[in-house]
Amino acid sequence: MTIDITAKIGSIKLRTPVIAASGVWPYSPEFWSGERLEGLGALCTKAISLAPRRGNRGIRLWETPSGVLNSIGLQNVGAKKFVEDYSALVKNCPVPVIANIVMESEADTQETLRVLEDVEGLAAAELNISCPNVDGDGMSWGLSCDSTAKATAAARKAWRAPLWVKMTPQAADPAAVARAAEAEGADAIVCANTWLGMAIDMCSGRPAFGRAVAGLSGPAVFPLALRVVWQVAGAVGIPVVGCGGVTTASDCAGMMLAGASAVEVGSAFFGDIGAGRAICGGLPEFIGRYGKERLTEIVGLARIER
Repeated sequence: MTIDITAKIGSIKLRTPVIAASGVWPYSPEFWSGERLEGLGALCTKAISLAPRRGNRGIRLWETPSGVLNSIGLQNVGAKKFVEDYSALVKNCPVPVIANIVMESEADTQETLRVLEDVEGLAAAELNISCPNVDGDGMSWGLSCDSTAKATAAARKAWRAPLWVKMTPQAADPAAVARAAEAEGADAIVCANTWLGMAIDMCSGRPAFGRAVAGLSGPAVFPLALRVVWQVAGAVGIPVVGCGGVTTASDCAGMMLAGASAVEVGSAFFGDIGAGRAICGGLPEFIGRYGKERLTEIVGLARIER
């Protein structure tokens, strides 16, 4: 029996359900074609803001026993430079490319989207209302229903293509926040970004990061992310993309059984750039286990009385 592992997020068709999460995939051309992309259904760009950002000073990554803390600070070249430097990569990429957009002020975010709207090959924008490593924007937009609605509405006015909203797990009521984004025109919900964590440098006796707190990702957060996917998928009528700690085919299948239509993978690539291929290689076993022939048939299956 041939198992179909293609996925779909609204109008966007993916050859596999594995999407490279924002912040992990290099811009080196060799990573945007050929065998490097085996197993991937789509790529998210690194965060893009209107003006260039230098990111946070000091330590940016800190390994934990079951994951990694990061405090990058949304370093990027800015929207116009992105168009100049990377439009050809996007255009020639054989899988859909999703532009991760920093939620700044409403006006700046709208201008960023306008700069990017004619880049050939951008399949969607992923509105980042969830970065925990900056002040004044990012996560602050995603903590409440009102601010989420405001951010989504602003982006929707400036962007005609599919709009995904990437949530923060720090929101008190993820389901309500997701519904607020849906009500203002979001086409998909990505849940979730990193969890707030911290590390102490035992040599100095001080916080390892200049901002003290940082974003935790990796296997440690998978059960937490799965819970958010479960809550959000039961609350909205638009597709959900699961994100957080996915490293194996079992993790991916679990997210989809809970209601995700696809998954974003991030930290797993630090240990194995071929993680997408490994995840996809194991999916047919799980799909067949439930008597199905297509990946789409297991989406939300855990929610159905059988």
